Amino acid sequence: MNTLFLKELLGLEKKGMMVYAFYGPSGTGKSFRAKLVAQQYGITAVIDDGLLIQDDEILAGKSAKLEKNYMGAVRVALFDDKEHRDGVARAIQKTKIKKILILGTSEKMVNKIAVRLQLPLPEKYIRIDEIATPEQMDEARRSRQIEGKHVIPVRAYEVKNQSYSKIFYDSIRVSTAKNRFILRLLNKFLKRNAPDTLSQNTKLFEKSVVRPAFSQQERKDVSHAVLAQMTMNFIGEFNAEVRIKKLTIRNEKSGYSFVLTVDVPLGRELTQISIELKDFVISMIEKKSKARIEDVYIVIDKLLQPKSA
Repeated sequence: MNTLFLKELLGLEKKGMMVYAFYGPSGTGKSFRAKLVAQQYGITAVIDDGLLIQDDEILAGKSAKLEKNYMGAVRVALFDDKEHRDGVARAIQKTKIKKILILGTSEKMVNKIAVRLQLPLPEKYIRIDEIATPEQMDEARRSRQIEGKHVIPVRAYEVKNQSYSKIFYDSIRVSTAKNRFILRLLNKFLKRNAPDTLSQNTKLFEKSVVRPAFSQQERKDVSHAVLAQMTMNFIGEFNAEVRIKKLTIRNEKSGYSFVLTVDVPLGRELTQISIELKDFVISMIEKKSKARIEDVYIVIDKLLQPKSA
């Protein structure tokens, strides 16, 4: 069944209203990048996880992120409750929104939300992988799966001053500059270290980072001895010629940090091998132990002569 026929069949064609869909798997950074998509298409309002958001402010609805379990969050995101969806539908009509962006995990989910809110079906469907690199999506998944962090695309005070304050974690700023700066900023997902000076064409938008109850898995405490043994094993897998001189493990706010002093063989660019070693250790330990590794600091002490063949 084509989209035009379905619109006519359901009576959802509304003059002056344009709907856009932004979809992709859960935890890949849709809420984080929703403002960038909205800016590109001149969209002023967003439907995300049960909320109607306009100009970074919550106009109506309730957030799925307040739910205590995953299925409850899904029902809120899909507007299963009549009172909830009717309240948001009335707010959309009252504000006379001309363009609206609906976020969802699939085209089917976005269409279902549009129908329930008495909106036209989307004119355009945008996939997350059209605007985010695989590395950016992997980082978003890591933040979701390991840290339990979610993004609500509104200013921090909107979250802090409402019932969402109990799940509030942090705030971040995102730039819409169309240059390499934005790529660097996006690669630092959930880190507040944006430069103080920006170009005249740059706009900053604040987003809130929350930790919903349904995503907060009990953190498994792992002994330093076990972490040290795992690190030694993984470094051996990475490169058998790398020698560990010293390993210091510290407990941090939401995980662990390592200071790793090593000797490495000649023949490799030191910065590159440090980055690769750090990424390998973090990914392997988090995958095997489910412990959160906040950072690994690599200190290269000596350069070793490669072993003769």
